[in-house]
This record gives sequence, structure tokens and C-alpha cells, in this order.
Amino acid sequence: MKKAKIYKPSKTAMQSGVKKFDKWIIEFITEQTGTNPLMGWESSSDTYSELKLEFKNKILAIEYAKKNNIDFEVIEPKARKMIKKSYADNFTK
Repeated sequence: MKKAKIYKPSKTAMQSGVKKFDKWIIEFITEQTGTNPLMGWESSSDTYSELKLEFKNKILAIEYAKKNNIDFEVIEPKARKMIKKSYADNFTK
């Protein structure tokens, strides 16, 4: 049986906006990894590990996984703390 994780990607440290992070992703987990003898890189013969599916919301991703008999784990996103800062705070302390 295929195993997958369903998650909402987080932004990188180089980004401040949240515009492109409203999609949920199914990423398949492979357990049959090995080392490529030529280059020494980690590789796998399982092509599902290269596949990432995007969905508009979590419910659609879960329905897809159930419909295709995929064993899945949902990873909920952490709440983002918003700290309001003012330029004047640099000089008042």
C-alpha cells in the first residue's frame, strides 16, 4: 500500500508574504531508498517518491487519498504569530 503525507507547505525564510501558500500537497513516502553506485547519491526505484500533487484544500486531498486507497497522514500547519512592529519602536527603547 502506498503511504503519503498531506501538508500545507510553509514559506521559506526569504519570503514575507503568504499569497502562494494556500494549497495542500500530497507527497508520497518511499521506504526503499538506496545509494547510486556511480555518483553516491541517495536514489530509489519507486517513482512515486518524485510525485507531488497539489489540491485547493485539505478535504479534496483527503478524499483523493481515500478514493485511491492511499494510507495517509495529515500534518496540520502551525499557527503563525504576527508581531506588529513600528519604525518608531527602534528609537523609544
